[in-house]
Amino acid sequence: MNNYNEDFWKALDELVNSSEIVIDRPKGSAHPKFPDFIYRVDYGYLKDTTSMDGAGIDVWVGSGDKKVDAIMCIVDLMKKDSEIKILIGCTEEEKMEVYRTHNETQYMKGIMILR
Repeated sequence: MNNYNEDFWKALDELVNSSEIVIDRPKGSAHPKFPDFIYRVDYGYLKDTTSMDGAGIDVWVGSGDKKVDAIMCIVDLMKKDSEIKILIGCTEEEKMEVYRTHNETQYMKGIMILR
């Protein structure tokens, strides 16, 4: 099973390294639909990729070395969907911010899987 885990992370590395990262919601900016929500870590997507919502695969990009650190597996009860979000170069503090972000309301819950 360990080989499958390694293959998963290598596949994510390949996806991230072959895609342009677009930060459309920089740290400190407000969510376009929920202005009271302020992003505490840079948030964006991988250009020319597709996720469950039909948009690019979501990424959280931290201040560390630009490598895949973890993923968040999300269930959104309002949208009735689920997806993953890739964490890239996140410090331990930034990982906790991302984790809290996806668990601070009753409508969205997530688990973090560390590399």
